[in-house]
Amino acid sequence: MNTEFIREYCLAKPSVTEGFPFGDDTLVFKVHQKLFLLLSLGDNKSFNVKCNPEQALAYRANYPEITPGYHMNKTHWNTVNFNGNLPDALMAEMIDHSYQLVFDSLPKKLQNPL
Repeated sequence: MNTEFIREYCLAKPSVTEGFPFGDDTLVFKVHQKLFLLLSLGDNKSFNVKCNPEQALAYRANYPEITPGYHMNKTHWNTVNFNGNLPDALMAEMIDHSYQLVFDSLPKKLQNPL
């Protein structure tokens, strides 16, 4: 998985926008103005995703590339280093999980627009 694939994967999800609210080295993806993924555009090849606390701990225990969220709430966010060691399917699963957690927290009128 690479930066452009992650970008396209995120933008294919409903109601997703991208922007640079924290500077030009971090691309942020939001669903209805709520963050679900931060993608580092620097040399470190990483992204932050939201995760339920129990699953976050399980990922960290099983994969050294997954660590507590850098500059984020360490209970609910993971940093994923995509240096080629993690399966693409696992990274897609984490992105999907993050999107779904944020989407499910939205008001019902945004989840089911008329």
